[in-house]
Amino acid sequence: MSLPKTLAEDVARNLVMVANLLDEDPEQAYAYSRIALRLASRVAAVREAAGFASYATGKYSEALAEFRAARRMTGSVELWPVMADCERGMGRPERALAMAGEPEVQKLDKAGQVEMRLVAAGARKDMGQAEAAVVTLQSPELASNSVQPWTARLRYAYADALLDVGREAEAREWFAKALEADQGGTTNASDRLAELDGVEFTDVLSEIEEVEDAKDTEDAVTEEVEEVEETKAEAEETEAKETGTDGADGGDRK
Repeated sequence: MSLPKTLAEDVARNLVMVANLLDEDPEQAYAYSRIALRLASRVAAVREAAGFASYATGKYSEALAEFRAARRMTGSVELWPVMADCERGMGRPERALAMAGEPEVQKLDKAGQVEMRLVAAGARKDMGQAEAAVVTLQSPELASNSVQPWTARLRYAYADALLDVGREAEAREWFAKALEADQGGTTNASDRLAELDGVEFTDVLSEIEEVEDAKDTEDAVTEEVEEVEETKAEAEETEAKETGTDGADGGDRK
C-alpha cells in the first residue's frame, strides 16, 4: 500500500512468483526475489520474501540480513526461529542456542515456540550434544495427542534424536507417531520406518523404464546393423554387375 499502483503490481507479481517457486525451484525464486528487492527494498514483505528465498538456496548470511531488516521494519518476532536457524547454517550453533533463551521466544505463538525448540535441538546436535537434543525436544507439545501443523515435524525430530543416541525401539515408535500425524507428507517418516524394519522398496516403474530403454537401444542397434548390411549387399551387387559388364566389353574388344 505504500507504493504507487503500477510499482505495487510489479512487486506483487514478483512476490507471487517467489511463493510459487520457492519449493520447486528455489534458485528461480531467488532471482524473482532480487527483482522485487530492487524495486521496493523498503517494504517489509519484500525483505521477508528475499530472506526466505536466500534461506532456501543456502545463502544464510544474506537471509539473516534480510530477516533482520524485516524485523526492524515490523517489530515482529515471528522470524526469530528462522533467524536462529540461519546462525546454524552459518556454522554458529552456539548463537542459535543463545537466541533460544532470549525473551523474544516468549512472545512467539505456539507454532513459533515449537519451531524454536526444533532449531535449538538442531543446534545441540551440531555441537555434538546428542543427549541434550533429546531433552530439548521433550515438551508438552510432544506429549500431546492433539495433531497440529507442526506435530509431525516435532515427532520426527524427536525420533531422529532418539536414533542418534541408540534408542532404536523408541525411535521407531516416534517415527510411527510422526507418520500418523503427517497428513501433508512433510516428512519421510515412512521411509525411516522401512529402513529400521529392514524393508527395501523396489521402484517397479523405474525398472520397467530401464528395460524399455534397453530394448529401444537394442532395437536401434539391430536396425542400424541391418541398414549397414543392406547397404553393403547393395554395394556388392552393384560392383558385381559393373564387373560383369566390363568383362563382356573386354571380350568384344578382343
